[in-house]
Amino acid sequence: MARFFDVHPEDPQPRAIGQVVKMLQDGGLIAYPTDSCYALGAQVGNREALDRIRAIRHLDDKHHFTLVCKDFAQMGQFVMLDNDIFRSIKAVTPGSYTFILPATREVPKRLLHPKKKTVGVRIPDHKVVQALLAELGEPLLSSTLLLPDEEEPLTQGWEIKERLDNQVDGVIDAGDTGSEPTTVIDFSSGVAEVVRYGTGDPSRFE
Repeated sequence: MARFFDVHPEDPQPRAIGQVVKMLQDGGLIAYPTDSCYALGAQVGNREALDRIRAIRHLDDKHHFTLVCKDFAQMGQFVMLDNDIFRSIKAVTPGSYTFILPATREVPKRLLHPKKKTVGVRIPDHKVVQALLAELGEPLLSSTLLLPDEEEPLTQGWEIKERLDNQVDGVIDAGDTGSEPTTVIDFSSGVAEVVRYGTGDPSRFE
């Protein structure tokens, strides 16, 4: 049964954040709110949680997982950024965008796109996620909480607890989220390509 955490959206309680981080460090899988919609999250090196995310979402090996980062210093450890791409991303960050970029050797191979050797990264504009990342001290392995055969992600913590009670270890509720995932921009060829239209305004990348 999943543990339910009721967290204040603007001023997250340090005790609750600490308990969630301990759950992550103990190998747990959580559902958590972001500045776009809910996501599934785990520690980057957690192979079992990665398999659980694939099972929940029915994902194949070509799916791009996302590393949710606290800031650019953290992001720069995991992806390769030239100056032009850095400036493009910095202009809209933090925000509801995921960027697909060539990965560094710090990223476990099982998280990479099998042919492109790329990974998704994002820096969210959400105080609960930022508090989690600050306490955890590393990125979160993440994937949009979009269930198979459903067109929109789940947006309410109580419903996620009800539906995924035996598939995740914890659910953070910090009020309703949006119902759209992030806008995804693929920079793997060196130029921006919008590959998913979502919450973030895509116009500057088109």
